[in-house]
Amino acid sequence: MNAENTDMRFMSSAIEQALNGMNQNEGGPFGAVVVKNGTIIGRGNNRVIANNDPTAHAEVMAIREACRNLGSFQLDGCVIYTSCEPCPMCLGAIYWAHIEKIYYACTKNDAAEIGFDDAFIYEELPLSLSDRKIKGISLGREEGLKAFARWNEKEDKIKY
Repeated sequence: MNAENTDMRFMSSAIEQALNGMNQNEGGPFGAVVVKNGTIIGRGNNRVIANNDPTAHAEVMAIREACRNLGSFQLDGCVIYTSCEPCPMCLGAIYWAHIEKIYYACTKNDAAEIGFDDAFIYEELPLSLSDRKIKGISLGREEGLKAFARWNEKEDKIKY
């Protein structure tokens, strides 16, 4: 099987995850799989409704399962296949997980057409914290810096 057929097989698995979750009323029509060395190591579908959790997006669920299966918080050497271009939160999770490549089926514009529009988040990011719709207010910095100083001094810390 050539690389394109293999990639499409994994994308079909991601889309199947989307359909299964949607058909069970767990959340929106989104699915993802994480693949390492040609094997699916994490699967996820949107479970926002089922889990009462706004962070239970398909990509996050697949990343969580892949990390559990590998016993690692980093997914070096992995690829994610997702039924839709990742939202800003999922994109951040993908970067934090050190995933190497993203394949997506539908675009964020396709998602916006069915009511899943994340453009407002992208518009908020370049604004200063005080100009955003959800205000960011610094509080307790001196106290918080104590924890940062202790982390900086910690000799047995695990960097990520």
